[in-house]
Amino acid sequence: MSIKKVRQDRNDLIRRFSARFPRLIEWSNEDGAFVGSAPPLVGQCCHGKTEADVAIQLATIVNDLVQDVLDGKMPAPKGDGRKAYSGKFLVRIPTALHKKIALKAQARGESLNQYVSEVLTET
Repeated sequence: MSIKKVRQDRNDLIRRFSARFPRLIEWSNEDGAFVGSAPPLVGQCCHGKTEADVAIQLATIVNDLVQDVLDGKMPAPKGDGRKAYSGKFLVRIPTALHKKIALKAQARGESLNQYVSEVLTET
């Protein structure tokens, strides 16, 4: 097998493994920039003025870390981003807060679920 073919096969493996990790790019008021992460492989690890800048940096970082995992330089993370999400989760909050947000939702003519979903979308 040629060296070129081995490199190509390795690069294909890295791309396939890297694709398992979702990328998260979000605005940080604290940093005044977009910040990127790829959980559970890496937490916040890069920042930039645009989402595109961060996406490029993040792709490079994820590929480098995947190479480290494949080379045995670091352990493989638990979970790989292929988890299915139901759209439901339970949050326990103080009763006073529950009452407050329920009243806010009611005042807007929305269900508690609609109101909380909108508020979370804004964060």
